[in-house]
Formats: sequence, C-alpha cells, structure tokens
Amino acid sequence: MAKVLVIIPAYNEAENIERVVKSLENAGDWDYVIINDGSVDDTAKICRQKHYNLIDLPVNLGLMGAFQTGLRYAYENGYDYALQFDGDGQHQPEYIDGMVELATTENLDIVIGSRFVTEKKPFTPRMMGSRVIGALIWMTTGKKINDPTSGMRLFGRDVIKKMAYDSSFAPEPETVSYFLKCGHTVKEYQVTMKEREAGESYLNFANSVKYMSVRCFSILILQLLRKRGK
Repeated sequence: MAKVLVIIPAYNEAENIERVVKSLENAGDWDYVIINDGSVDDTAKICRQKHYNLIDLPVNLGLMGAFQTGLRYAYENGYDYALQFDGDGQHQPEYIDGMVELATTENLDIVIGSRFVTEKKPFTPRMMGSRVIGALIWMTTGKKINDPTSGMRLFGRDVIKKMAYDSSFAPEPETVSYFLKCGHTVKEYQVTMKEREAGESYLNFANSVKYMSVRCFSILILQLLRKRGK
C-alpha cells in the first residue's frame, strides 16, 4: 500500500477549509497537511480549533513556498506520493484512489488530475491560456498534456525530493514540462472539478495575464536553459 500525503496550501480559506477537510475524511483515510500560508483571516484559528494537521507559516510565501514546505514534510516523513490539493474546494477527493492506482501500476512520476482526458476542452476565453500552454509543452517536449493548468497533481518520491529541496521548482506547468524533458513519466487521469463556492480567487484579469506570461516564458526559455538530469 502506497503511503500518500495530501498537501493543502491555504491562503485566506477560512470559508472553505472545513469543507475541504471533511470531504477528504469522508472519501477515505488520507493523511493530509494544511500549509497555512500566512493567512490574515481565520484559516489557522479554525485549523487549530478542529485539530487539523497544520503547518502555520508566519508570513505569506506564495503557492511555491507553501507547497515546497508540504513536500519537505512528505519527504522527511517517508511518503511515497504527495498530492497537490487546493484549499478552495474545487478538487474532488474521490479521484485520489484512481490517481494513486495509475501511478503505482504504471510506475509513474507524475499523475495530473485532468478535466480533459475523456471530456472535450471547451473553446472559451478561460481555456485559451490552457491551450497555449499545452501547445508550448508539446512543442518543447513532444508530449501532449490536455490539462496543463490543473492544480491537482500527484508526485512520486523522486520528484518530491527534487522539488522539496530546490526552490526553482514551482508547482506549475513549466515544472511538468521540465520533468518530461528529463525523461520522467507523466500521465493524466480524468477528473471533474467544482467551481469555488466561497472566497475570492487571485486569478483576476491582470493576474491571469501575468500568470500566462510567466508560464510561457519559463517553458520556452528558462526550462531550456536548466540543466537536465533524471
């Protein structure tokens, strides 16, 4: 039986965190850790009151720093897999079993919880960025990723170690692109995701443009310059 840790980075998710943890507990007996990323609301207070497994960061490090904290926890505690799981309630825990089974049976390094394995990606403005990033990954790696911007990703122990101790590995599409170029095995697993029910997403129009610019630059330029090695 694989040892799996669900990592939940949380920034100002007081309205969602109880529902997220309850959904995990109802879906299975999963180990989890909440990384409170310097929230200014009651996220940390709720986690303490409910006795959730919590790492409370004193300042906001952003998704990269928060997730890396969780990866170090996973590696140092001997977990075989670590799952990136949003604290806003969009990711569904009933797919974790299938993702882990796919990873173990096919000896995969990364499994992406994808909305578009068997479902068709809509032609909407929101999905244009996903199409562009997917095209760039295909151009630079020869591998088609249908849902490159999905934040529900399962990482194996080799990848956990690399990401836990190298701050240049963001939990973003360009990191998946880099690992593909290094020969790591990546597959997608069909999932569905909910819309955020409460709180506000940081991805407004300005941040979405910035996100796309950074991701594309990294895939086309930075990841090509990075030294490869499996």
